[in-house]
Amino acid sequence: MILPYIQAIGCMALGCCLLMGLAWVVQQRTGNSGWVDAIWSYSCGLVGAAGALWPLAGTLPGRQALVAGLVLLWSVRLGTHIARRSAAGIDDPRYANYAREWGADAPRRMFFFLQSQALVSLPLPFAVFLAAHAPAPGLRLQDYIGIVIVLIAVVGEAMADRQLRLFKRDPSSKGQVCDVGLWRWSRHPNYFFEWLGWLAYPVIALSSGYAWGWASLAAPAIMYWILVHVTGIPPLEEQMLRSRGERYRRYQARTSAFFPWPPRQASR
Repeated sequence: MILPYIQAIGCMALGCCLLMGLAWVVQQRTGNSGWVDAIWSYSCGLVGAAGALWPLAGTLPGRQALVAGLVLLWSVRLGTHIARRSAAGIDDPRYANYAREWGADAPRRMFFFLQSQALVSLPLPFAVFLAAHAPAPGLRLQDYIGIVIVLIAVVGEAMADRQLRLFKRDPSSKGQVCDVGLWRWSRHPNYFFEWLGWLAYPVIALSSGYAWGWASLAAPAIMYWILVHVTGIPPLEEQMLRSRGERYRRYQARTSAFFPWPPRQASR
């Protein structure tokens, strides 16, 4: 029974690497790093959905289709949001900073950086695969809980993105820090809801007698690590401190970094 899982992991790894290779080509041709995350979002959705629909004996086709639909819903929403922003000429400051730091060696280092990103992200589509192939005869309460988690995550992230977009469009907000709606409770509510969505797959995957299901916990763990400690919050907050200075420091002092929480009172 191990061989089909190893084959699935290998195919998903290949798919992720090929699609992130495409992201590198687009980034190099356009000079806009924003396309990287758009293609990454679509890639995780496509590879995850393919893994969910992967033929495996003893699985429920209804659950496979359900899980494939959940990851595609997330992928299309996020990927399209980032693609629209990139099409408007908005670059991603994180990747742009990397390119500046790497200088003439930037194309080569960016390629290997994106390939490593593809491999580090592999637990995400694999968790989708594991959830889709949970060996239970019918849909259970935890399947429906997984649906609710994904819907809350997609709607919450869309709300956070919309609130930030409207804030930036307001001329009076120039040079200010977004501190409205969900952004009053978290400095990165979009990242929080992004992480929350990946909790749905362990909820669906964990089943009695299904040892592989425990591996699905790697998805929210790796997503939390990426967002909070690697390419999410740290480089973005460095950029905000450079551009907003003391305003952003005051925002940091009163607002939770990741998990939504009522803002702290300013110290006197």
